[in-house]
Amino acid sequence: MSSALRLIGRRVLQLPVMILGITFLVFFVMSFSDVDPALIALGESASVEARQAYREANGLEGPLLARYLSFLGGLVQGDLGTFSARQQPVVDEVARAFPITLQLTFLGLAIAVVGALVLGVLAAVFRDRWPDQVVRLLSVTALSTPSFWLAVLLIQGVTLGLGVLPSSGPLPAMTEDPGGWLGRMALPAVALAVPVIGQLSRVVRTAVVEELDRDYVRTALGAGIPRTVVVARNVLRNALITPVTVLGLRVGYLLGGAVVIEIIFALPGMGTLILNGVTNNEPNLVQGVTLTVALAFVTINIVVDLLYVLINPRIRSV
Repeated sequence: MSSALRLIGRRVLQLPVMILGITFLVFFVMSFSDVDPALIALGESASVEARQAYREANGLEGPLLARYLSFLGGLVQGDLGTFSARQQPVVDEVARAFPITLQLTFLGLAIAVVGALVLGVLAAVFRDRWPDQVVRLLSVTALSTPSFWLAVLLIQGVTLGLGVLPSSGPLPAMTEDPGGWLGRMALPAVALAVPVIGQLSRVVRTAVVEELDRDYVRTALGAGIPRTVVVARNVLRNALITPVTVLGLRVGYLLGGAVVIEIIFALPGMGTLILNGVTNNEPNLVQGVTLTVALAFVTINIVVDLLYVLINPRIRSV
């Protein structure tokens, strides 16, 4: 148990360091923007003195390090700045849009995990037979299919009357109308999940095949234990560590891909928000969205690392 606690402690201690590095990187890159936040906030009719006063009041003057420390101080207090002439808080827009992006990401993740497990285990159990060949063909096709291209195909299918799920329109609240929410999210989540299913199913197949060739499996089968019981109780648990490792890396892909898919399907998430920020020259909005997505990516991967402890007790001594 002490080994597990040390492993968790190391991962948790890494989190603040990574967060600090991300905040500096995002702030440093956005500092090259030639957009004047004072001009956006006050309008072109504002005087030079008024713009200067705005910059000083919002910590936009001085050396880069001083401005970063001012930004970091506001971030600790939950302040990501404001945008538009109406001085809307960025954090309010992020708080509205980020849950939608997370919902899409984890729905896509759930579809990807279920699809990859079914296809990967099926291919492993029937390896080198026709089900394995069919799964291999499907996985290669899925892996080579870009999410944005598949999203366009799904929208075209709905437009031509070939689908029953909506590809546009308002997004109902998940708690108020679960059926409507799922129907609106289904196509974007499928478009997001298909490439991950292609990659992850091959990883699952390889891991399960390696476990099926181990001595304990042959011993259990020789003792008369049904093959399905051995696979479900022992093989899957031991084979999951490698797929979970790959899945941790793909969560970041899903989170980033969700931002693009949201724009295609007109979902009011972080993708639409960052597009509005770029289109309207709102550096604070772009910075807030980028920072939030990056921090979410790092946090999710730390959580996936901690899941190793639950899946495979052998790594608790690492």
